[in-house]
Amino acid sequence: MGLFDRFKKGPARPDAVPCHWEPLTVLSPVDGEAVALADVPDDAFSQGLLGQGLAVRPSGRTVFSPVDGIVAALVGSGHAVGLETADGTEVLVHVGVDTVAMEGEGFTAYVSQGDAVRAGQPLLGFDPDAIAAAGHSDEVMVLVSNSAEYGAVTPAAPGPVKAGERVIGLRC
Repeated sequence: MGLFDRFKKGPARPDAVPCHWEPLTVLSPVDGEAVALADVPDDAFSQGLLGQGLAVRPSGRTVFSPVDGIVAALVGSGHAVGLETADGTEVLVHVGVDTVAMEGEGFTAYVSQGDAVRAGQPLLGFDPDAIAAAGHSDEVMVLVSNSAEYGAVTPAAPGPVKAGERVIGLRC
């Protein structure tokens, strides 16, 4: 523990995950099991109204940045973050279904709106037990919110994924 660590407030930030991000790709923000958006128990996500992508049933408690970019939006309750890459790709990472009702309970933001982030950098922490106790699903949705600007948004097939692995490909 360094001298200045004594003055830090809030929980410790987890370490980044090793990964390699390239433009026109989106990486998994969490370890877990990738599932199709159609299997998410919420119409806004399952019908693609917020963008195309996929969901991950998480096995961890930390959301990592799926791209290099800027934090364009951070929901005050800490359950969702919007990112924008240098090439204009807009990515929404949303933890859980109806978790906005938790009013921030069980969520920790490690970034602020306007921050520059690198792929693999911790963005949010969440407590899956608190989400379950509140009666919500804890799937982590990763969406390209400006999907209509691309010729194709291709999510990975369902199955195990690791944070930092490519899960969405984009074609202009």
